[in-house]
Amino acid sequence: MKTPRLPIALQQAVMRSLRHFLALASQRLERDFAEPRLVYQQRGTAAGTAWLAEWEIRLNPVLLQENQQAFIDEVVPHELAHLLVWKTFGRVTPHGKEWKWMMEEVLGVPARRTHQFEIASVRSNTFPYRCRCQQHQLTVRRHNRVLRGESEYRCVNCGTLLQPGEFMPG
Repeated sequence: MKTPRLPIALQQAVMRSLRHFLALASQRLERDFAEPRLVYQQRGTAAGTAWLAEWEIRLNPVLLQENQQAFIDEVVPHELAHLLVWKTFGRVTPHGKEWKWMMEEVLGVPARRTHQFEIASVRSNTFPYRCRCQQHQLTVRRHNRVLRGESEYRCVNCGTLLQPGEFMPG
C-alpha cells in the first residue's frame, strides 16, 4: 500500500502540536528536551509509536488524514509522553503511572491508552482461527508465523491453542 501524501498544512499543524506540548513539558519539568523526529510511516491499525532510542515519533498517515484534530490533540501528546517518560524515568511500564502522570499532570491531556478511530481503511486481511470458546481473527503476520511454525497463539479466555478454521458452537 502506498503512503498517502500529507498536505503541508497538516504536517505543520502536527509539528505545532508537538512543539506546544514539548514546550509545556520543558516548562513544567524545568528541563529542556530535544525535538523528536516526526516520521509518517506507521502502518497497520496503530495511530502512532514512540521509538525511544531513536527519539522519534512515527505516525500513521492514513489515520492522521482521517482523524486530523484528534491526532493533534491526543496522538501527538500520547507518543511524546512515552519519550518524555523514558528520558525522565528510564524504562518503565509503557502506560504505567509515570506515563499517566506525564499525560495528565504535565501535558494536560486525558490519559487514554488506545484510540477509537475507525480502522476499516487500514485493516489488513485477517484469517479465521478458533479455540474452544470463540472465533478469532489473526493478522497476516501472525497467520504466517503459525504456518512457518514460529509462533502459536492461545485464547486469553479458555487458554486453548488457536487452530485455523471457523468456530462451530456446539
